[in-house]
Amino acid sequence: MQGGRLLTVLVCLASTVAIVSAGDPYFYYTWNVTYGTAAPLGIPQQVILINGQFPGPNLNSTSNNNVVINVFNNLDEPFLLTWSGLQHRKNSWQDGVTGTSCPIPAGTNFTYHFQPKDQIGSYFYYPSTSLHRFAGGFGGLRVNSRLLIPVPYADPEDDHTILINDWFTKSHTALKNFLDSGRTLGSPDGVLINGKFGKVGEKNEALFTMKPGKTYKYRICNVGFKSSLNFRIQGHKMKLVEMEGSHVLQNDYDSLDVHVGQCFAVLVTADQVAKNYYMVASTRFLKKEVSTVGVLSYEGSNVEASAELPKAPVGWAWSLNQFRSFRWNLTASAARPNPQGSYHYGKINITRTIKLANSKNVVNGKVRFGFNGVSHVDTETPLKLAEYFGMAEKVFKYNVIKDEPAAKITALTVEPNVLNITFRTFVEIIFENHEKSMQSFHLDGHSFFAVASEPGRWTPEKRSNYNLLDAVSRHTVQVYPKSWSAILLTFDNAGMWNVRSENWERRYLGEQLYISVLSPEKSLRDEYNIPLNTNLCGIVKGLPLPTPYTI
Repeated sequence: MQGGRLLTVLVCLASTVAIVSAGDPYFYYTWNVTYGTAAPLGIPQQVILINGQFPGPNLNSTSNNNVVINVFNNLDEPFLLTWSGLQHRKNSWQDGVTGTSCPIPAGTNFTYHFQPKDQIGSYFYYPSTSLHRFAGGFGGLRVNSRLLIPVPYADPEDDHTILINDWFTKSHTALKNFLDSGRTLGSPDGVLINGKFGKVGEKNEALFTMKPGKTYKYRICNVGFKSSLNFRIQGHKMKLVEMEGSHVLQNDYDSLDVHVGQCFAVLVTADQVAKNYYMVASTRFLKKEVSTVGVLSYEGSNVEASAELPKAPVGWAWSLNQFRSFRWNLTASAARPNPQGSYHYGKINITRTIKLANSKNVVNGKVRFGFNGVSHVDTETPLKLAEYFGMAEKVFKYNVIKDEPAAKITALTVEPNVLNITFRTFVEIIFENHEKSMQSFHLDGHSFFAVASEPGRWTPEKRSNYNLLDAVSRHTVQVYPKSWSAILLTFDNAGMWNVRSENWERRYLGEQLYISVLSPEKSLRDEYNIPLNTNLCGIVKGLPLPTPYTI
């Protein structure tokens, strides 16, 4: 304090304005969303740009910062961005999915204001509307630890984001028309690393340069649409240090299976002969492998990379064993000073078990996907708005699925799929995959403990195999073919939260649901009021806002 006034410093950084005060600082961004043309696989196609960039700009934040992003939608259709992995504590209004927000109309803007409260880690953002994600609009999102919180490794020389994804050469509009007509998308046309495709032996500009002897941090995120990807670096080990907001035990890996929606942070030391090396990203579990390379260069060297690439692993048993090797670092601090392991999730009594079985069926001649016999459909009025305005019964019904699905799902009902879960209860969710394909599932608003993944079908006796000590706290979990995965979590974040397949074809065609977590107190201690700049649409358009919550 100086002269009885709060000390405030204004910092301007390109399109970012930072206001730093004695409280949590504010960072302001302006993002212009436009169409552009790019040719990642050599074929010119329409892509979505943010401030002229494909992929979009990296969003670099620190725990508890206030992030304010004014998004101008210059597309010809409504648009939303979601911030995958950010929990938006008490604030599902900022989650950016169609169950909580009206899309930003074409030619208008909307300002997001969120805070990565008590979070650190590697994440990404992307468009949640239609099939816009297939056109781009995605980018890296990192949340750094506050300076006073120790990190369980030395500061790296630099910190880079690596976005890997499968890619289609057809436009998002054409792909949407395929799905709307009942067709499927098939296999991707290629794989990209940071929006680029590379071939062995061709002149590839280095994506990153390392100084010999130095250690670098790489945040690897699969921002793709349907394909699990294996990532590896020629001649180098990767030390895994963080996964979706959790510090993990630091094991070395030759390669990592990164399933759709997942992010890993690794340390790589430039301890090899000074020359170029290939980074490789290749599809897993598809009939035909599709891959790409990117160049990692040593400073001062012009020696080309070897044409001999490291081999990808084969089969999903290898991948399952790798999943089981991931362990929470119990002694490391995350966003708070107390060790991660001070939260003993394995000693909490389970109050409810929900089994979610994914399925594929034909409805009115068209392929649909769903959970427990229900294929979700978005509503004109976002679910959260209908609930907040006391008009839920006019838009959707709660609990149209049961906690235990039928032994065999023979049909799908197309309707909004919303589960009600009691605030602050500790819940077990089983994702059961009866199909021969890989699945990857994500939960908004929370992190969960991925305690087990096994072949076959789940039974209560399988709990004896759970990791109740050091399972990693994360937000996305894969489920292998004809297998199941179990997660445990406390639903302590009031709001409306999306559970979805990260296979975007399946999600678009109904393999998602929403979980309503209501605080009985209707207090600001549990949930924020609707922001005054919220777009209203559907049956709540033009209505006065309900009485605001108070402490």
